[in-house]
Amino acid sequence: MGDIIATNITPSEQYGIGRYTEAQFKQAVTRGIRADGSRLYPAMPYTAYQGMRDADIHALWVWINHAVPAVDKAAPQTALAFPWSVRPLMGIWNLFNNTPPAPAVPLATPELQRGYYLTEVLGHCSACHSPRNTLMGESSTRRLSGGDQNGWHAPNITSDPVSGIGGWSDQQLVQYLKTGNTPGKGVAAGGMGEVIEHSLSHLSDDDLQAIATWLRQIPPVRQDNETLAAWTHPQTSRDITTQTAGKALYESACAACHRAGGEGAYDNRFPSLTQNSTVGSLNPSNLVMTILDGVHREGDFVSTSMPAFRNALNDAQIADVTNYITAQFGDGKTRVTPAFVAQQRQGGERPLSVVLMGMAPWLLLAIVVILFAVWLLRRKNARHHSRG
Repeated sequence: MGDIIATNITPSEQYGIGRYTEAQFKQAVTRGIRADGSRLYPAMPYTAYQGMRDADIHALWVWINHAVPAVDKAAPQTALAFPWSVRPLMGIWNLFNNTPPAPAVPLATPELQRGYYLTEVLGHCSACHSPRNTLMGESSTRRLSGGDQNGWHAPNITSDPVSGIGGWSDQQLVQYLKTGNTPGKGVAAGGMGEVIEHSLSHLSDDDLQAIATWLRQIPPVRQDNETLAAWTHPQTSRDITTQTAGKALYESACAACHRAGGEGAYDNRFPSLTQNSTVGSLNPSNLVMTILDGVHREGDFVSTSMPAFRNALNDAQIADVTNYITAQFGDGKTRVTPAFVAQQRQGGERPLSVVLMGMAPWLLLAIVVILFAVWLLRRKNARHHSRG
């Protein structure tokens, strides 16, 4: 659809929300309606924030107004193409896509209540980790079973032991949420790396445990083509002698950190590529995006940095090295093409609704041409009959 730019929410009276009342602030956060009455796009997750407690909204309001310095600078304006530019359409969208999900199980304990609130409301995890319907709302039938965002794939985090996180221990889940790095399971990059760096790493261990406990309650969803968890592919001897280009690229660009055997180094600071959910996934999106954009994540425990190869390698080279890595360290079957890499480089596969809307002007033109042709044909027939 285009770039949706987050607005200035410092207490600047001219450029931020300094003139908002607390009631107007709540309306924006929980209903997606600004002080001037215009609609916010649901990239601002008011669909989840509608479940926020009044006490938390008040605390956020006080903090923004008294602890955040005002920045007297206008943020760039969001300018989407028609019809996405018509903000009132969001009111219609809300009728179909703004119903909060019911808890998967009764919130019988304080830990479950806290976990639900952190995961489904404040954390709005489903916004990335759920597939989208035709109108780009969250799917209600396959919630948290995986979703695609700007080329990255937010994986299945239901309780399924193969497709989801059912095979992770609580300790592994908490470590991942806290640091973004769990040996033998996975490493956070892309949007999830940002979430961990700027949000989850600042939560208490009790809160992280509550999230892990809640995720255990999510009904399992299994992908049809998956029989092994992504991090459990056996490392057997594989014949990859034909992939000389990919091997050469790996040895020159990757092996110094990840080692020739993919075992990683420095206590997984350079992660192992074996028993790695990104490498072993049947969906190669995240592996390709990691090679394209690298990993850049700061934290109290360790800083993580992997260079981006977006400008250093072309699509064919990234496909070659990806195929070598998956053949050597992953499931041994996943293959990507240069065309797939080019698609990921541009942000991934476009949603069907965006494709159809992009075709709308041409479809309208075709309809006009057809109607005009029918009109001409009828006029010609009418003249023919009048002469007869």
